[in-house]
Amino acid sequence: VVLNDAGGNKTFLQISNKGYMWTLISASGIILLYFPLSIGLTFYQRWFLQRFHYPLLVVMIHLMTKFFMAAIFRCLWQCWYRRQRIKLDWPNTIRKIAPMGFVSGLDIAFSNWGLEFITVSLYTMTKSTSIIFILFFALLFKLEEKSWSLIFIVAMISGGLIMFTYKATQFDLMGFLLVLFASFSSGIRWTLAQFVMQRAEMGLSNPLDMLYHVQPWMFISILPFMIAFEAGVAIHGWHMLTFPEDMPLVWFTILYITVGSVIALAMELSEYLVISRMSSLTLSVASIFKEVCTL
Repeated sequence: VVLNDAGGNKTFLQISNKGYMWTLISASGIILLYFPLSIGLTFYQRWFLQRFHYPLLVVMIHLMTKFFMAAIFRCLWQCWYRRQRIKLDWPNTIRKIAPMGFVSGLDIAFSNWGLEFITVSLYTMTKSTSIIFILFFALLFKLEEKSWSLIFIVAMISGGLIMFTYKATQFDLMGFLLVLFASFSSGIRWTLAQFVMQRAEMGLSNPLDMLYHVQPWMFISILPFMIAFEAGVAIHGWHMLTFPEDMPLVWFTILYITVGSVIALAMELSEYLVISRMSSLTLSVASIFKEVCTL
């Protein structure tokens, strides 16, 4: 766990008064919550996208579902506690949330798109490079102090995982480039997420509020790609269905996408929880260990 940022601010493990062991257990619990959700979603999406070849459409439905579920949870919270949740004004939304929303959408969309073409092992190897991009942007935005030991550790972790999976992969250039771009977007995404969530004046330290504000911008970033690459094929596929014979297929597809949406919602909330309590680099290091478990 990265303990200090460049401004000398105390992080989750340092500000707790309950002792090092308790805070370590708490941090481990948050990360362990993320592990099964992320691994489960990777294999679930890989399985589903081998049968339903519209990854961008699936991601857009996930985003809409997550947004409406977050809105419902926020409304329930407001009714129960009789207090308003944070709502950002447009200037702050455009300047600080929109950029992160755009790169977040590209990260998720291109990850799912690439997963259609490549094996889980190659996907894991390529996505693990995100720690390099996260470190680069964290240093660029001065969220982490420059440390040669930190750079060396990150390089060793990434290199070790690449060597671990290199011989076991079936290479596909298209899928590799899609996931590599997703990895680059992930570096910007989580660095900006830390930048926003760890600033008290923004009021977005709660993962639910963060998720609610980001989803619309993620949707907007993916929409042009979905229209360009999948809309025509999806409409043609819909017209090829015969009703009522194919109605069960439609309902099962909706069910599978909804299940994926719920898993994605829980996983994204756990990711933002790690970011708000620790750092983007901590999330990335945890993801590396998750990738080893995936393999």
